[in-house]
Amino acid sequence: MAELTWKPAGRAGAARARPRSRLLASGVGLGVLVLAAVVVPLLVGGQGVSYEEVRLAPSLLHPFGTDSNGRDLFVQSMAGLRVSLLVAGFSAVVSTVLGSLVGVVAGGLGGWTDRLLMRLVDIVNSVPHLLLGVVVVALYRGSLVTVVCSIALTHWTTVARIVRSEVLSLRQRPHVEAAIAGGSSRARILRRHLLPAIVPQAALSAVLLVPHAVWHETALSFLGLGLPPHLASIGNLLGDGREAVLLGAWWIVLFPSALLVATTLAVSGLAATWRDRLVPKRRSELSL
Repeated sequence: MAELTWKPAGRAGAARARPRSRLLASGVGLGVLVLAAVVVPLLVGGQGVSYEEVRLAPSLLHPFGTDSNGRDLFVQSMAGLRVSLLVAGFSAVVSTVLGSLVGVVAGGLGGWTDRLLMRLVDIVNSVPHLLLGVVVVALYRGSLVTVVCSIALTHWTTVARIVRSEVLSLRQRPHVEAAIAGGSSRARILRRHLLPAIVPQAALSAVLLVPHAVWHETALSFLGLGLPPHLASIGNLLGDGREAVLLGAWWIVLFPSALLVATTLAVSGLAATWRDRLVPKRRSELSL
């Protein structure tokens, strides 16, 4: 008589449910943060300096307390998060476009072009990103465009390597080899077969770059080299809170830092779920 074996049916369902729950939690969390960052500053508007309410502890009237200028820290944090996300978003898009172009050209053309571009990537990677960003923003200090450019110029190399690896893999696909054998030009192959195929990977790279760009902008602004002091950002808020912590106003650093960490975790959760769904798809395509 055959022996019956029971397999726990709930494990497979639980394994499938975990990415969904992570996606739901990350999506809802990021949506709430972005919505608050957009709506709260618009509803409240600009805040004036109030020396009578300087460094008030968190309360029902001021959930995050007040800063060293007497402004509501919740409103300032939301405004700072909005600016930081805008800077990070533009920087991630510019980095992804630049890195994708370099990766496609290097992997698609190959030869001396590939070697030259990869040596350029190695040179940029040999310099610490923060140090290179400080050098860039020092040339045009206090410019929003300069901060975006400094972040973009220090983060495109990772995208270039990923896209180049993807292009090298795509060149071995049967339809690409057939196009090459059929006499299609390199420009046509890049435009018709390689560029559309790397869009999902490039978009994932852009999402993954957002947390790095947020932290990079925060570090530059914290050092006083990023966004102008009058423009609210997470880095400027943390920079203003350095001396306040010594006076016992711990909330001026705690709440902006918590928003920074929460945003990073939310974006990373979405990117991890996307990556987990993209990798099996790529594996199935390679097995055909």
